[in-house]
Order: sequence, then structure tokens, then C-alpha cells
Amino acid sequence: MKVIVIGGGIIGTCSAYYLAQAGHEVVLLERNSTVAQESSFGNAGVIAPGYVTPWAAPGMPRKLLGYMFSSTSPLVFRPGLSAGSWRWALRWLGQCRLERYRRNRSRMQRLAFYSQTCLHDLREQLELDYEQTRGYLQLFRTERDIRLSEPGRAMLAENGVAHKLLSAQECRTLEPALSPDAPLAGGLHLPNDETGNCPLFAKRLAQIARNMGVAIECESRVAAIQPHVGKHRMQVQTQHATTGQTAIQGADAVVVAAGVASAELLASLGIRLPLWPIKGYSLTATVRGELFVPRIAVMDESYKVAITPQGNRLRIAGTAELGDRQLVLRQSAINTLHKVAADWFPGAARYHEARAWVGARPMLPDGPPLLGPTHLPGLFLNLGHGSTGWAMACGSGKVVADLISGRASDIDLDGLTLARYQRT
Repeated sequence: MKVIVIGGGIIGTCSAYYLAQAGHEVVLLERNSTVAQESSFGNAGVIAPGYVTPWAAPGMPRKLLGYMFSSTSPLVFRPGLSAGSWRWALRWLGQCRLERYRRNRSRMQRLAFYSQTCLHDLREQLELDYEQTRGYLQLFRTERDIRLSEPGRAMLAENGVAHKLLSAQECRTLEPALSPDAPLAGGLHLPNDETGNCPLFAKRLAQIARNMGVAIECESRVAAIQPHVGKHRMQVQTQHATTGQTAIQGADAVVVAAGVASAELLASLGIRLPLWPIKGYSLTATVRGELFVPRIAVMDESYKVAITPQGNRLRIAGTAELGDRQLVLRQSAINTLHKVAADWFPGAARYHEARAWVGARPMLPDGPPLLGPTHLPGLFLNLGHGSTGWAMACGSGKVVADLISGRASDIDLDGLTLARYQRT
């Protein structure tokens, strides 16, 4: 079969690889000059399946209200006059009930744990190096933070995720680079969680896919998808981002993995999804020397900021912002990232030279992504992963490739397909 994958982020790249591995003729369309240049580019790099949970959780509406007047808030709601933002927020509020949260969390973690297995298989088979590290340390500034972590720790125990609550001294022994001046009440160590450079992984996997025969067409903006055209199930119209030249390609199947842009493409086909951009921020700073650089990734629980070593750089990522579709850097968010990095690892990197990034995460109000077929023969979805796309990418790509190939998925797809929105 000829399959066109729309979107060259980590989700689309993994989809293209697994489709090629299954023996299909694959074309990957990406509107930027190379893969992994948007949501996949500046993420924290953390792969922690046990912490893959929906934003829509009990208590979150109250937290959001509490954050509204804080300049260092990790969660920001700026709906303005946007009707779309308010509609999304209302649907999100409806998913904050305990029973819905538990259901959505179960769906997301089912996929995330499977995806981690797929990632490990790929890493071994392809001998991939993507600046990966093992271990994750959640830092608690106060005793109150430790108490508030109890439900999360219970969730980890429920899922059999290895973890250990550490004292402040144990945290500093595990990660000697932690500043002795930073307030630290304790931490939570997850030894089997990991991190990795997401865009580096995507680029290396894309090159392998290209060597397998995948045609990667960059600077190709998709103008339209049309079903049932001539002898083809699907037809995709593209426009070159630089020259403006248009082209039309037919295919037996199309996978929509275009992040936030997926919503507009699908709406023209009668598929309307509450897919909304959630802004996230990060800094990438060059390290000064090994002495003060963390060996493992850490998460500041108070500010929800992750600090991840990536080769000779540090990635500092955090803040989630709903309501503003403009990808403009907000200085207060950048200031928060600088503060947290300087608190924990003051001499680790050239923070004053750090490159700032802002990106849009494609998120559905209930949390889980959408995978698999639609009512249109040949049209498949792989979208809506929100802030956990890196943690779910390999598994999502494998699932979609299996379905297109006529094989059963390795995991139960209940609640992960378009059917869940057709029921509501």
C-alpha cells in the first residue's frame, strides 16, 4: 500500500518508520525544513510512563484559580474573547471528575508503557544514541509538597512503577550537583524512567526510514485531503513552502499526525475535534563544566519545571498556557525557567546565553490521544498527545502501522480511538 503521513514531528516520524518496516510505500510530508521542528523540538525530553496522566484531574480547577495571580505560575489560563478556548475549557472541566480522571489516566498509561517497550526495542535493534539518560528525580521544596505527592505515589504503586521517597540528604547523594543553598525537603526517585533528546531521536529515525525507502518531503504544506478521488482512496494536495508550487498525490491510506494543524485539515472532512494548542516553554543552555551538571533529570514539583541533561546542554522546560494561540515568548514564563535552573544548578550552564523556545502542544480536553481509523476509508489519526507525545510516540506509531497493515494492535485500544468522541 502507498501511505502518506502528514506531519514530521516525533509522532509522524515514528508512524512513517513503522509503516516502512511493515513493507508499505511511505511518503512523509513535513511543512518545515526538517523533522521535529515544532512541538517535538523544545520539550523536556522526559519519558516517565507512570507520570503520564491527564491534566483534567480532581482539584485542578481549584489549583488553576490559585495560580491566576502568581507571576511564576506553572499553569496559565488566558482565554480572552476566544470562544474556542472557553469551549475547550468547559469540556476539560467536565473531565475533572474522579471516575473520568481514573479512566483517562488508565488509557494514557496503557499506551505510554507499551510505547516505552517499543522504544527500548528500537534502541536495541537500531543501536540508537539520542543522549538518553536513565532515572528521574522529583524534588520537593517543602514538607507540604511531599504530603501532596501521596496520591501520585499511590498511583505509582498501583501500577507497579519502581519508586522511592528520599530524604533531602539522599537526594543530594543521588545527585551531587544539587545546590546546597536550594530549599529541599525531599524527593521521589524513579530509577526506571528516562530522558532523551526527542528531536535528535526523530532525525536519526527519519534517516533510517529514508534508507528504508521512505520519501521525506520537507517544506510541503498540506492544503487539502480529499477522499475517494479516481482510483485512489485518498488524495493529498500540497504546496511548497518556498516556491509555492502545488502538487497532488494519491494514496491508499493517509495518517494525519500534524499536531495542532490536524484540526483544520479534518474539519474540512467533517471530523470536528476539540483539539487545542497548549503553549509550553523551554530554555536550552550550554553547560559550563561537568562538575556542576546534573547526571539525571530532575523535576521541581513546586514550579513544574524539568531540568534535563542532553549531551553538552541543559534543557529547562515547563509552564502550560491555555487560551493564547500566538507563539510569542512570555517573559514571566522565561523568568520562571531561569529561576528554577539557577536555584538547583547555579553554575551548571551559561543561562544568560540560553536559547528560549515556545511551542504549541496539541491537546484534547480529556487527555488521551486519538489513534486509528475514521469513518472515511483510508483516513487514519495519530494526534492529540498533548505534552506526552515523546512518551507515547513509538507505541502510537506502531499501533497505527499495525492497523493499516490489517493486524490487531498489541494493546487494547478502548478509549484511544475516534469512537470515544462519536459516543459523546
